Amino acid sequence: MTMRRIIPCLDVADGRVVKGVRFSELRDAGDPVEQAMRYEAEGADEICILDISATDQGRAHALGVIERVRSELSIPLAAGGGVRSLADATRLLEAGADKVAVNSAALASRALVGEISDALGAQCCVVAIDAARHLGGWQALSRGGRTATGVDAVSWAREAAKIGAGEILLTSWDRDGTGGGYDLELLRAVTSEVSIPVIASGGAAEPLHMVEAIAAGADAVLAASIFHDRKWSVGRVKHELAGRGVPVRRAVRGDEMKMEFR
Repeated sequence: MTMRRIIPCLDVADGRVVKGVRFSELRDAGDPVEQAMRYEAEGADEICILDISATDQGRAHALGVIERVRSELSIPLAAGGGVRSLADATRLLEAGADKVAVNSAALASRALVGEISDALGAQCCVVAIDAARHLGGWQALSRGGRTATGVDAVSWAREAAKIGAGEILLTSWDRDGTGGGYDLELLRAVTSEVSIPVIASGGAAEPLHMVEAIAAGADAVLAASIFHDRKWSVGRVKHELAGRGVPVRRAVRGDEMKMEFR
């Protein structure tokens, strides 16, 4: 039985965790090291750190954040933002990341996916797709959701899987930060086209949304606001999912599993 992963996401800008709605209206959400440590203690399976200002500012990922988090973290760590080359990806792994997520640069040069996969292993290569509804389907966005590419998101996911991606991080731009739940139609469309794991992102406000995403084909669920705002702990989410028949790894702290649930 495949265990489903719960992945808190830390969007980072200028060394701080931030959160917004549809990639804008950003607010401060804490220190990345403190947040990562708290989520690991609550039972997170992985942590994802995305430097959301790197691409727009034309710079590489702020490696110092990854180094600081890795010094305190023992669970897997994925990092993305500002990855334009194999060298950028390699530096992130050297800083302590286990996986590297690439988005805008992969859309600009599809060969980059194969280069990272061939050199570092497919398990290290995550293709992040920010998808927005468009003309009855979805188009992939680049540059932190600022640029519409006209590229069909489902077709791009299928291509990315063929050229070396080990995972797809699929974010619904329309649902991001809204609390309206994941875009289940988008998830079904992508998971029906690829055999690699798909991480659902964008819109979670409660465990039921995660159950729905997993039922729609997601191998893992990524969330930010519900954890940053302490509406739910990772342990409480896992308990709720387990109660609904979703196979999850037990939370680290037993007291997280014994709490009363909403």
